Amino acid sequence: MPLNNDIVLRPRFTLEIPRPNESVLSDFENAKLTQKDFIVTRVDDHVFIKFPKEQQHFWSPQLHLEVNKTDDNSSSLHGLFGPNPTVWTLFMFLHFLVAGFFIAFAIWTYTNMTLKQGYAVQASITLLMVLLWVTLYFAGSIGKASSIKDMRLLNTFMNSILGIENEKAL
Repeated sequence: MPLNNDIVLRPRFTLEIPRPNESVLSDFENAKLTQKDFIVTRVDDHVFIKFPKEQQHFWSPQLHLEVNKTDDNSSSLHGLFGPNPTVWTLFMFLHFLVAGFFIAFAIWTYTNMTLKQGYAVQASITLLMVLLWVTLYFAGSIGKASSIKDMRLLNTFMNSILGIENEKAL
């Protein structure tokens, strides 16, 4: 599962596992008790793996796994790397706020252009919103790039629990 996609801020992956989902989920439950490097939390068919508080920073990733039953002897695992949900929510809120201001000022600019009134301030703020959105995107990309090592550690931990050899592409 390569983690070097430059466009996707929250990489996703899917694995087919030749074991029942309860067996896989119990392995993660047991790992919670046998190691102290990661915090493992299970809620129903969902497993969350993250770093302990003292090792976390603003862009610290966490791994969200969903283990679904395919049949009696196999399951599918859906994984998602992403920042802390609070950070992600703030990040998305800022994106939507910038998009809302962009739309509002673009409409105001168009209206003033149509009415043949001055629109330099509105057009400037509209362009500023575009620059702000690009800045937010690059901030997210920088955050993801600074977390690649941590994502690899999470991936290695997950693979060790599942008994999968780590892929060379990571």
